[in-house]
Amino acid sequence: MTNSLRAAWLGALWLLGAVAAQAASVQIEELTWTELQARIAAGSTTVLVPIGGTEQNGPHMALGKHNARVRVLAARIADKLGNAVVAPVLAYVPEGAIDPATQHMRWPGTISIPETAFESTLEGAARSLHRHGLCQVVLLGDHGGYRASLDRVAAKLNRLWAATPCRMHALPEYYRAASTDYAAALKAQGYSAAEIGTHAGLADTALTLATAPALVRSEALARKRADARDNDGVAGDPRRATAELGRPGIEHIVDTTVSAIRLAVRKAAP
Repeated sequence: MTNSLRAAWLGALWLLGAVAAQAASVQIEELTWTELQARIAAGSTTVLVPIGGTEQNGPHMALGKHNARVRVLAARIADKLGNAVVAPVLAYVPEGAIDPATQHMRWPGTISIPETAFESTLEGAARSLHRHGLCQVVLLGDHGGYRASLDRVAAKLNRLWAATPCRMHALPEYYRAASTDYAAALKAQGYSAAEIGTHAGLADTALTLATAPALVRSEALARKRADARDNDGVAGDPRRATAELGRPGIEHIVDTTVSAIRLAVRKAAP
């Protein structure tokens, strides 16, 4: 075989491998419509809808923390389920009033939309996915502030789909595993509630380091004061956060969510 033929053969093999890898993705936005159609026909009828939020996370963590984290976690969950695909991340969510600014809107970069717009977007996305044969729609909310909206939309669509085996699952287990469960695990290791925090503290930062480390600014993290009173948007002390500390939390979120989805889908079966 000549060098030119060998190069062409190797190039073709590389291209086939790249195409196969892309087709194997669980991310809907990385598939063609025919690839997705084939995936659904083969039994992948569960779709995960990752919901993040674009909000301030203190001086040490980027605004897209929720969006990056939930995308990684959704892919891990879908891979473990084996019969699921992942919709694009919903990055625009209610984050407080705009004028006058409340909640996270008090810091630059936060984007907030009205609850009605958020719920309409969720409903439209779910009905679109359902129309294509993705019968079990699972909401993965990485932010606790819109929990009631997820429940309302799920209740509405489940009434609409009541005569079918299809359901929307608001799935509170995902957020509970990432917040309450993980905080309890850290407390059991000797970390205080004040250090663990409720926003951009130890827990939040460790989970992000374990999923999207590029979003954490190590220099700002090192400068953070334990008793910060400079209104920097942080509730907690993230200075001791590490990826190693966050990884068990990530595993717990994935395992808990996979079990909850499997149970919810079984209950929905006729």
